[in-house]
Formats: sequence, structure tokens, C-alpha cells
Amino acid sequence: MNNLSITDEFVLLGLSSDPHIEALLFMLLLVIYLLTLMGNLMLLLVIGADSHLHTSMYFFLGHLSFLDIWHSSVTVPKMLQNFLSQKKTISVWGCVTQSFFFILSGGTESCLLSAMAYDRYAAICQPLLYTVVMSRPLCTALVSAAWVMGFLNALVNNLCIHNLEFCGPNVIPHFSCELPSLFPLSCTDPTAKIILLDASTAFLGLVTLALILFSYSKIISAILSMHSSGGQGKAFSTCSSHLTVVLLFYGTALFRYMKPPSGSVLEQVVSMQYSVITSLLNPLIYSLKNQEVKAALQRMLRQQICVSG
Repeated sequence: MNNLSITDEFVLLGLSSDPHIEALLFMLLLVIYLLTLMGNLMLLLVIGADSHLHTSMYFFLGHLSFLDIWHSSVTVPKMLQNFLSQKKTISVWGCVTQSFFFILSGGTESCLLSAMAYDRYAAICQPLLYTVVMSRPLCTALVSAAWVMGFLNALVNNLCIHNLEFCGPNVIPHFSCELPSLFPLSCTDPTAKIILLDASTAFLGLVTLALILFSYSKIISAILSMHSSGGQGKAFSTCSSHLTVVLLFYGTALFRYMKPPSGSVLEQVVSMQYSVITSLLNPLIYSLKNQEVKAALQRMLRQQICVSG
């Protein structure tokens, strides 16, 4: 990291420089962040407390909620701090650390979503063998593999920053330290690092997306072959929540990392979608569209009312 000492800190321009707009954005982001924490913590609590939800599907969903808390916590607290500060800076070490954990949580989530797609494939296409196929050791192995892949992806990309020199300008036209925004500030040629980031993003993103699409092609084929319209509706309902989350996450993340950075407002809006908004929507999508989660929440509330009464 000695090369990075040329520049001690970066300036994050953020979403706006207007004090009045910043005040509104601060309140909005604070509410979104608190709702994100509450929604995902509620899902974790319900899944852990209700024995009816101790299945592979909710095992993955619990890890997804934990990742959503982590993913939003990597960037939002610093954004909130900058809204209240005149000096909107972040140290080089802080920037590198934020970038590492952001890529780690994002890469792990993409792998976890593909594991969840396989779980839905097993539930619909192999219902009689579902509990055997999706055993707890296999679920644990899939989650562990997701974390390992996310960690390796983040490690490889962030190690490359050690060979870059940042000697000015040090202004990042973004609200967080994402690698595409850091590369243009380097005094040394970042071409090889950009290629590595594009390649690793394409590999991790497109491979996991291909697994998801393959699983859903089998799922749709199985659903269409069902003779019962009620069975078809239930199967589609089971998969719709996960498919919605996949579209929200992959659609914006691939757009951000597979196109050259321009510092435009659109880039920040897209980054806000997959780094902040998706983490807020995930618990809402899974709780509002999932009868089992709603039933478990009602049981937990009734128990609390009985205990307090």
C-alpha cells in the first residue's frame, strides 16, 4: 500500500452539493436504511424463531437478509455522514476497505441467488426428492461456496489497487468507492485492472445468471406441464419473489460494471438501486408475497401478545 500514500484521501462528490437537497436526501436515506435494517432483521428473527421455516428455502433467505444488511451498511452510513459534513472525504484505506466489502457482499449475493434458484428447481421439478436433494449439508456447502467465491472475487480485484498510484485529482464523482470510479483517478495505466474487473464481473455475474436461467427454464417447463391450474399458480407464486429479486439485482449491477464509467447521474441512480434500494425491497418482496412468512409473523406476534398479556 506504499504507492497509495501519494494521495491520502479522496473526495466523494455524492448525490448533490445543494445543502437543501442534501438535507432531504439525508432524511430519505436514513429512513430507507432504518427500514432496510428493520425488514431484514425481522426476516432473520422470524426464520430463526419459527420451526415451520427451518427448510432449505428459508435457510438461503436468512443468509440473503444478512447479506442485504451488510451490503447496504457498507455504503449508506458513510453517505449519511457526508450529507452532514462540509468535508466529504474518505481515506485511501477507507476507500479500499469499502470497495473490498462492497464487492464481497455483491459477489456473494449473486452466488447465493443462483443457489436459491437451484433450490426452487428441486422443489418444483423433484418434489418427492426435495428434502433428500436439498439436505442441510448441501445447503451449507452451497452457502459456503457463495462466500468463498465472493471473497476471492473481492480479493483479486482489490489486490490490483496496490499496484496503482493515485497522485491527483482525488475527486470521485460518486457516493461510494466502487472500483469503476477509482480507476480513472490513477496516475498509472489501469487498463489491465479494468480488464480484470470486467472479466471477473462477467465470469461471476454471467455464470451465476446462466445457472439461474437454466434452473428457471426447467421450472417453467415443469409448471407448464402441470394439469392443475391451481398447482401452476402456486408454483409460479413460489418462484415469482426470487425472480423479481434476480431481475432487480442483476439488471442494475451488470449495467454498472460492464459499461465504462462516465460519472453521470444515471450511474449513481443505477448504483443506488442495487446497493441501497434492492436491500430494502428484498424483505418486502419475500414477506408480502410469501404466505408462509406472513403466517409465521402472525404466529410470532400472537405469542408476544400472549406473553405480554
